[in-house]
Amino acid sequence: MAQRKKTIDRKTNETDIHVEMNLDGQGRYTLDTGVGFFDHMLAHLSKHSRIDIVVQAKGDLEVDAHHTIEDVGIALGEAMDAALSDKKGIARYGHSVVPMEDAKAEVTVDLSGRPYLVYRATFCTEKIGDFDVECVEEFLRSFSTVGKFNLHVETPYGGNSHHIAEAIFKALGQALGSAVRVVGTDIPSTKGRL
Repeated sequence: MAQRKKTIDRKTNETDIHVEMNLDGQGRYTLDTGVGFFDHMLAHLSKHSRIDIVVQAKGDLEVDAHHTIEDVGIALGEAMDAALSDKKGIARYGHSVVPMEDAKAEVTVDLSGRPYLVYRATFCTEKIGDFDVECVEEFLRSFSTVGKFNLHVETPYGGNSHHIAEAIFKALGQALGSAVRVVGTDIPSTKGRL
C-alpha cells in the first residue's frame, strides 16, 4: 500500500502555514499555531484519530486568530484530501459520540468528495480564555470544504464551553480515524469513484 502522507505549505499575506499529515500514524503531533487553545484542540484531533499531524503556523495574530485558524483548516483539508488519493479501500464513514463531563458532542463524517458542513453547536460563552468560540465553526468549515467531506457536528448539551469544544474535537478525531481506515481494496461507492 502506498504511503498515505502529505506535506502542504500555504503562504498568504495573512498567514504562513506548514502542515504534515500521516493518515497511518500513531496520533503523534507537533503543533505551534500561536493560539494555545487551538493547539490543544488539534492535539485531541490527532490523538483520537491516530493521524500524525505537524502544524507550524505564523499568522496576523495582532488582528485576531481568525485567519490563522481558517488557513490551518484549509491546509489540513488539502493534506488529508491529497493523502487519501483515490480513497481505494477506505471505510469512508465515521461516527463518534464523546462525553466530556457536562458536555456531549456527536460527529459524523463521510469522505464523499463532496463538502458539506452541518454545525449545530451551542456554547455557553463567546470566548474560552482569549479564544473566540466562533472560530471552531470557521475551522470545521474550511477543513471540511477543502478536505471535500461531509461533516455533521451536534452538541445537544453542555455547561462549559471548554468541555463542549474538547468533546467536538475528540469526536471529530474518532470519526475521522474510523473513516480513513483501510478496510478493503475497492472504492466505497457504487459510482466507482469518490
